[in-house]
Amino acid sequence: MHGQSPPRRDGVKTAILASRFESIARKMQNTLFRTARSGILNTAHDFSCVILTADCRLLAAAESLPSHTLVGPDIMCRTVKDYHPHLKAGDCFLHNSPYEGNSHAADHCLIAPVVDDQGVLRFFVLAKAHQADCGNSRPTTYLGDVADLYEEGALIFSAARVQTAYKDNQDIIRMCRARIRVPEQWWGDYLATLGSVRIGERELLELGRSFGWGELETYAEAWFDYSEEKMAEAISRLPSGRRVLESAHDPFPGVPVGIPVRVDVVIDAEAGRIGVDLTDNPDCQPCGLNLTEGTSMSAAMVAIYNGLIDHTVPVNAGSFRRIDVKVRENCCVGIPKHPFSCSVATTNLADRVSNPVQRAIAEIAPGFGMAETGPIQPPGMGVISGLDPRNENEPFVNQIHVAVTGGAGTPVTDGFLSIIHAGNAGMCRIDCIEVDELHHPIIIKSRCLVPDTEGAGSFRGAPSARAEFGPAEDCTLKVLYTADGTITPALGARGGTAGGKSRAQKRERDGSLTDLPPCHGAVLEPGEWIVSYSSGGGGYGAPLRRDPERVLHDLREGWITPERARSIYGLVTTGAADDDSLGIDRAATEALRMTLTTST
Repeated sequence: MHGQSPPRRDGVKTAILASRFESIARKMQNTLFRTARSGILNTAHDFSCVILTADCRLLAAAESLPSHTLVGPDIMCRTVKDYHPHLKAGDCFLHNSPYEGNSHAADHCLIAPVVDDQGVLRFFVLAKAHQADCGNSRPTTYLGDVADLYEEGALIFSAARVQTAYKDNQDIIRMCRARIRVPEQWWGDYLATLGSVRIGERELLELGRSFGWGELETYAEAWFDYSEEKMAEAISRLPSGRRVLESAHDPFPGVPVGIPVRVDVVIDAEAGRIGVDLTDNPDCQPCGLNLTEGTSMSAAMVAIYNGLIDHTVPVNAGSFRRIDVKVRENCCVGIPKHPFSCSVATTNLADRVSNPVQRAIAEIAPGFGMAETGPIQPPGMGVISGLDPRNENEPFVNQIHVAVTGGAGTPVTDGFLSIIHAGNAGMCRIDCIEVDELHHPIIIKSRCLVPDTEGAGSFRGAPSARAEFGPAEDCTLKVLYTADGTITPALGARGGTAGGKSRAQKRERDGSLTDLPPCHGAVLEPGEWIVSYSSGGGGYGAPLRRDPERVLHDLREGWITPERARSIYGLVTTGAADDDSLGIDRAATEALRMTLTTST
């Protein structure tokens, strides 16, 4: 009643139900992972499963990609409600519209309302699965060099009812089968995604019957309040301040001078709030790099969660209350205007938002924030396609994650070697070479780390990765990729240096190497190879303050050369690597570091 204090939170019950909801999201995730057909799902793990309240607030996400889930599912579920106000049990909706909350057209989302026995909407379950092919004009899900959506060519579904009373809408199924290059693979991935949301629906209905729907509603509000408190507490440990930083995507088809990105970051520790203003940026651009509303806001938010260095803060609509991200319409890092293309909205330009935000936090708050994560999409994570002679020349299309690194140095750790990029926070996975070669007519000739490409720092960034691969015998292999970071590298923070740049080359049959452009579709015949270099991550803190034992470890691993260990990190060694006697001359190291510090 009015004037009375709110009921006391039952911490034990809240914790139990938080675990139950997360376990349901994990069951959804496990279902999709184990039953999907395409490698991008069952190997690379490029999908997300979430639970939202009936009023479209993110409640549980398990191990989902931040670029998929922080903002976007809420908008998509509201879109479903707007177009379909009378939701029933057995409904399911296919949604991939970048203009109504989704990330990009390749991320097919299935959204199912959880309706109780009385016909009352209680929750939403949503599974987002990146497709190997989505009907684009070329066999890739990342078209950076298209002028608009029409040139992109993707099938767009705006909250289309794909199931009624648990029965498929065959009109939509036929449309996808006719338009998508690998229809059987798509069908298997559709069934896997559908199974995921139906598992979530089943488990939530059982949970509601066990605890009562009123109890679950009370829990959700308590969980949101607790999460907001944890976020406010985490922010309060930072100093207040403001930084305006800039980044830029490399020049690209349609944007010959690149795309500058400006972020205005404000930390108000006393109020327990962080704000990011993205409105002072260019309008939508005539290329496929434009972000969606979901990916623009998520890109800023993932940097905040990373920068807090406090992983006890739950990621849900409650902790979101303490974050203010400003975006504007018709902005390349805001809310896109139809028909501008958002084909690459989850990665390249999104990272150019995340990176300066996490670096701004580092500048405002020593001991927090991060350096910049390596820009992505070199050929080593390109989309391969062709005809498989081992399988009666059946077409194949799939994105590979052969060699991508790029982790940024933080105040407490070296860069996450296999993070892939800032927006997925390490949730996607690097491919197993043997699995790739079993699934597709591809030969991966080599994969290794590249010495001296880490962003140097007290905590270094991840070094670059190099991969060389090509078609198997009697096969033509097409590789489409949209690489950033060939000109503008991942910058360091608080005295750390930049990571190595990405690049691509083609090895001809005579062994010679030809440089390739950053956005390209390479066609490889047997005996030809593509060579991919991923970006290294930026370093955090002064390299001369790096623990000598960490420098020695990197030297022993071959990640840095003796020359770099001495000139950049001031390490003086004893012994030799050949006989495992390599060690540290601590007195000489201290003296050299003093000399190098004075000289700089």
